[in-house]
Amino acid sequence: MTAASDPVNDAPVPSGNAITSTVAPNPPALHRRGGALLPGERHSQNGRENFGFEVVAELPERNGRAGVIRTPHGDMLTPCFTPVGTKATVKTVLPEQMLQMGAQALLANAYHLYVQPGPAIVDEAGGLGVFMNWAGPTVTDSGGFQVLSLGVGFKKVIAMTAETVQRDDVIADKHERLAHVDDDGVWFKLHTDGTMHRFSAEISMRIQHQLGADIMFAFDECTTLLNTRSYQERALQRTYDWALRCITEHERLTAERAHRPYQALFGVLQGAQYEDLRRKAARDLGALDGFDGFGLGGALDKHSLGMIVSWMTDELPRDKPRHLLGISEPDDLFAGVENGADTFDCVQPSRVARNAAIYSPDGRFNITNARFKRDFGPLVPGCACYTCSHYSRAYVHHLHKAKEGLASTLGTIHNEHFTVGLVAAMREHLLAGTFAEFKQDFLSRFYPVGHPSRPVTGIV
Repeated sequence: MTAASDPVNDAPVPSGNAITSTVAPNPPALHRRGGALLPGERHSQNGRENFGFEVVAELPERNGRAGVIRTPHGDMLTPCFTPVGTKATVKTVLPEQMLQMGAQALLANAYHLYVQPGPAIVDEAGGLGVFMNWAGPTVTDSGGFQVLSLGVGFKKVIAMTAETVQRDDVIADKHERLAHVDDDGVWFKLHTDGTMHRFSAEISMRIQHQLGADIMFAFDECTTLLNTRSYQERALQRTYDWALRCITEHERLTAERAHRPYQALFGVLQGAQYEDLRRKAARDLGALDGFDGFGLGGALDKHSLGMIVSWMTDELPRDKPRHLLGISEPDDLFAGVENGADTFDCVQPSRVARNAAIYSPDGRFNITNARFKRDFGPLVPGCACYTCSHYSRAYVHHLHKAKEGLASTLGTIHNEHFTVGLVAAMREHLLAGTFAEFKQDFLSRFYPVGHPSRPVTGIV
């Protein structure tokens, strides 16, 4: 096995009826991220006191709440959805358009930015926000998900349930195992050129500090629901050990990089479908003062998502934010919010848009269907997004049929606006005390009769 190249310096090497139009409120005022200061100068926002969280409303008899996350680059009104810009871009859409649709923060992937252009380049640019021309808060994940994705070949949406046969050598069909985990970190084969590289708690922290996001995540081992109970226990302990190392390295780098704004560190909770492991992870990581918030991660059984989130939020400190990783479908968002998740991220809205799927209050539809060829109305009547305000179903239908790139742009603008606005509407209903009614009305309309995610209480 060849040694990895230097992973840091030589990397490859509701307005109106929210059901009719999930329009996000005006985004909070954001100020521009500055570049590096002169040597010896200290950034006025480097201290940990420049990140904070406040609960402003709570859901009766549940863990759900509305709040405000304060970062050096603006406030995030929670609950909120954070669109994913994997490679420092939300595919096909300008950052300015993301701001116009109400996005409060963007998330980028540490692994992919390590591969290209390399964290040193982003650091030299002044950090992720400057590099991608985004003035608001930014978030990076740790690269830990790649331990699962490269290791076993499963995509972000994992098609498995807790009832599936369990084994620890699980790997997706027709995939080579590209990652190997040990107690110190992970060796992985780069998906672009097959070279071997190394991630560890310290390397992940150094990469993320150079990327400069306002919120970053501790390095963790993301397991699948197919792993055995004994392996889940070992992975949980490994993730805790890595968490301690992440805190130590984070504190060292924060002091060393005083010319940069403070970056909050979130611990990541694992434990798969096991209640005792999820609660243990929440208690153990929640007791560590070094974390500013927490990521609710790992493989989640969709049918038990709300319950699993509640196990963790029952145990976590009330005064720190919680981010539910990789979630964006409406029923999952409602389950997350009512059980105490504050923020969310997922590639789904932009990914399905590139495949012609459009979100509407009545569910998703495919714009390439023949019935839209001569339909000159907006994608979704009543939607205030840029696409619906300026373009017709017939035009977007034509763009997809002609395989024009603008099709993806217009669909992504709408889908991201829809998802951002839906979670913003949840916040407004939390504040108004009408969340339960909003959930029932929205889900009963979005999911048709017979759909497994359709609410059943009080619905014929």
